Amino acid sequence: MNLIFLLEELSAAEMLKGVLPKILSDGIKVKYVVFEGKQDLEKQLERRLKGWQQPNSAFLVMRDKDGGDCLLIKRQLAEKANASGKGGMTLIRIACSELESFYLGDLNAVEQGLGLSNLAKKQQERKYRTPDALSNAAQELQNLTQRKYQKVAGSRAIAPHLKTDGSNRSRSFNALLTGIEKLMGAVS
Repeated sequence: MNLIFLLEELSAAEMLKGVLPKILSDGIKVKYVVFEGKQDLEKQLERRLKGWQQPNSAFLVMRDKDGGDCLLIKRQLAEKANASGKGGMTLIRIACSELESFYLGDLNAVEQGLGLSNLAKKQQERKYRTPDALSNAAQELQNLTQRKYQKVAGSRAIAPHLKTDGSNRSRSFNALLTGIEKLMGAVS
């Protein structure tokens, strides 16, 4: 089986590279198609799906909410996937509000990945109990790590430490993992 991730940015691919080895079954080939931002992803999505020729492929489209309407974004991306003829094998996931919400949902992983101390204990603070509600997760992570977090390098460092057992405080991260499991089950 081929699992194809269509992503708005490189940091999302780096995050997945750290997380997927923990959850994927043997025999699944992964490919990352990284776009130059959300507008590029939306503009090219239908054409890229339509042109995909490898059989036995499933697709997961992921982008940040970035202050938009989550349901509207998801519906528009699903319409493009359906128009491509590959809607039945395409799952859409929205990071609410940004990819960094995933990291704020597991401050222990941030602490370990960036070599910091005393972050994990902040997980009980109100804003870190529901990181998907933060409208400025990237800025919050920058401040929390005293600017040590950088999008691509930080994703690469933190992702291998993210828990995949459902304990992450980011509901959208847990929904991403559930979606990946669903796709694996659909084509295996």
